[in-house]
Amino acid sequence: MATSTVSKPPRARTGKTGSTVFLKVLMAVTGIIFVLFVIAHMYGNLYKLFDGHLAFNEYSEHLRTIGEPMLPRHGFLTIMEIVLGVSVVLHAYAAYSLWARAKAARPQRYVVKKSVAQTFSSRWMRWGGTFLLLFVIWHLLEFTNPKINVGDGGNSAAIKNDPYMLVVHSFNVWWLTVIYVLAMIALGMHLRHGIWSAAQTLGFTSTVRARTTANIVAVVVALIVAVGFVIPPLAIAFGGIK
Repeated sequence: MATSTVSKPPRARTGKTGSTVFLKVLMAVTGIIFVLFVIAHMYGNLYKLFDGHLAFNEYSEHLRTIGEPMLPRHGFLTIMEIVLGVSVVLHAYAAYSLWARAKAARPQRYVVKKSVAQTFSSRWMRWGGTFLLLFVIWHLLEFTNPKINVGDGGNSAAIKNDPYMLVVHSFNVWWLTVIYVLAMIALGMHLRHGIWSAAQTLGFTSTVRARTTANIVAVVVALIVAVGFVIPPLAIAFGGIK
């Protein structure tokens, strides 16, 4: 009896936590957490940096005292950092798992190729997300701990303990500003695709009108966040904020 030499595709996992649907929902939920965070972070930076030295430092101090006296100093930020950290791990895990599963299910190239837009979009989400993860790690090292300052003044305590001056000195370095702007462009593209994908996963695109609305929201949020983030460093680089 002849036997088939065609390998069967890997059997899909059926457990709730291993299902493709679960992983997509996990990505959508953690993605929403990121979207809410970056909107709040963008607003605070954009509004308070242009308000001046004192206003920005008061804003930075206020973030450390939210919830007092029910929470200890820095308590709210610690909780938020834990939530964001866990979300990053889960988001990356879900993304890698879905990519690996899709690749394993398609060991050979498609007979019918994807459109250029689809191919670019899928690849961008993977590599763009990796770039953003590396940028976030650097961003934390620069502005949170250990506060690496490559601008004028080096790592002097006077600058490291002054949030406003740390930001201004950092973005007076041209190549840091370029990296930051590129990262924000990457963030905008990631948000555009991510918000749309999350809307699909969570069932918010069942009609033509809903799909149009989801697409508009994705584009608007991505533009607002990206532009809102790049305005302060460009203003510093060109002397608008000193």
